[in-house]
Amino acid sequence: MLQINDKITIQDWELTESFTPAQGPGGQNVNKVSTAVELRFEAARSPNLLVPVKTRLKKLAGRKWTSDGAIILRVEDTRSQARNREIAKDRLKQLILQALIQPKRRIATRPTLGSQKRRLAVKLQRGVVKSLRGKVKDVE
Repeated sequence: MLQINDKITIQDWELTESFTPAQGPGGQNVNKVSTAVELRFEAARSPNLLVPVKTRLKKLAGRKWTSDGAIILRVEDTRSQARNREIAKDRLKQLILQALIQPKRRIATRPTLGSQKRRLAVKLQRGVVKSLRGKVKDVE
């Protein structure tokens, strides 16, 4: 069981761990022990997450979100399998906590008169610069 906050806990049936040999340094140990962790969280089927949270989670997860609604996190940061498991669960927890934050709605505002005038003055100046790049006409 993974405790996200006071209200949300992830049950064991929602998480699946598989272990594979890690890449990178490790000497002979890397050939013998499967230290890389692949944590799979069934996010779409989770009864603990609300629909808007799942939508934000899908957006945050990006390529880690599979077509069947699961999040797959692969961790091979350390040579220790136990430490990699902790890191994977921690990353999942941080991802869910980030999805729980509801973004603030943007309040539409109008640009000030001064900023409009400054913008138009810059556009006019830029147009003058571009017009001076043209061919030079001889006055005869």
